[in-house]
Amino acid sequence: MKINCLIVDDEPIARQILREFVEDLEWLYLVGEAESPLKAINLLAQHSIDLLFLDIEMPQMSGLELLKKIPNPPAVIVTTAYPQYALEGFELDVLDYLLKPISIERFIKAALKAKGFCEQKNKNLTTSADYFFVKCDGKIERIEIKDLLYVKALENYIVLQTTQRKYITYLTMRGLEEYLPTEQFVKIHKSYLVPVGKIDRIEGNEIHVGDEKLPLSRNLRAEVLEKIESKFVKR
Repeated sequence: MKINCLIVDDEPIARQILREFVEDLEWLYLVGEAESPLKAINLLAQHSIDLLFLDIEMPQMSGLELLKKIPNPPAVIVTTAYPQYALEGFELDVLDYLLKPISIERFIKAALKAKGFCEQKNKNLTTSADYFFVKCDGKIERIEIKDLLYVKALENYIVLQTTQRKYITYLTMRGLEEYLPTEQFVKIHKSYLVPVGKIDRIEGNEIHVGDEKLPLSRNLRAEVLEKIESKFVKR
């Protein structure tokens, strides 16, 4: 699997070094770079990020302050010249703490840890063409794809709302998307995925699925309409 990465560092040379390291590892894919936490927030809202390479000492907001503000944080590897933040970083569940200057050997070790972490999260799900299994509350539950009403990202978990009940499992939205039939599902918001066949109507910036009103992102509206266009009755 490819791991989508974002580099957040205010130093151009530091970003360049990390960029070259990322490009050397085939399982890492660099989605973007941010020279400030504020720019990082925008990129995190626009893209599905699995791994964050995060500096700490930056203008306006520190990397750790940024991490506390992210509602659904990806895996994080701290990259900093300051060792005194290590304890606070690990209290925020960062995967690794790299001190600058970072050697390629140390970077690879941290990247392998991230690879194992992301793969383990996605192992919570197995699938066939019509159903898949997830781990939920200590049980292995079978989910029929035809029964799914919507999927919602919830911090480090996802909510699977079916016609019968709600399941909450430790899994990434990106991990689930790789298994669901793409022709049947559409992303309506960075945190929501719905089956096209379960959409009852679209009103303004809301999509109605049964009794639920789900948010429709302005950036994704055209994609949603394109997905349902084949079902329009034409004159």
